[in-house]
Amino acid sequence: MKRRRFPVFAIASLTVTLACGGAGEVPAQQTPGRAPVGTQGLQVATFGGGCFWCMEPPFDKLGGVVSTTSGYIGGSVANPTYEQVSGGRTGHAEVVQVKYDPSKISYETLLEVFWRNIDPLTPNRQFCDAGSQYRSAIFFHGDDQRRAAEASKRVLDQSGRFRRPIVTQIVAASAFYAAEEYHQDYYLKNPVRYRFYRGRCGRDDRLEEVWGKKS
Repeated sequence: MKRRRFPVFAIASLTVTLACGGAGEVPAQQTPGRAPVGTQGLQVATFGGGCFWCMEPPFDKLGGVVSTTSGYIGGSVANPTYEQVSGGRTGHAEVVQVKYDPSKISYETLLEVFWRNIDPLTPNRQFCDAGSQYRSAIFFHGDDQRRAAEASKRVLDQSGRFRRPIVTQIVAASAFYAAEEYHQDYYLKNPVRYRFYRGRCGRDDRLEEVWGKKS
């Protein structure tokens, strides 16, 4: 998949509420999607890493990843809206669901990418977004994913990298609800607003602090 270059615009006059989704629905530019593929042999992985806008890009860059979908999981309300979830009233977490071809990329590789795009040390918060809806979590689909997730977390715990415990949850996936269409591929549809939000939220600064410059 070709890497896209974002246009450079001045952001001084850009007004955005500093929260994931706070910019509201914006008429989307048309962007080319992935080529249609069959579902036979594909698998699904689900990760919570704060604002789902920011969790799509690292997975979209990977060969073997077929699609990423922003959505909600882990709550008690059917068909929740963004307003309900972002208000912390449903128990859901913002997540990205990754559809991938296991013959081309392993779940373990997806886990590595996940860890290095989150802050695993802060409970119920990711960067500037606070609340359980922004908790970091691995929502596993089946025992194989559970074992792989637990093993990856154990390796990090025993690595000596962190002085504080890893608080990222590892829990069974429940019903997943795709987020509203304007959230999907937000970083491609609205690149200026996305970059402004990401920068002001301190995401990249904190990732460098946790993981180093190569995160």
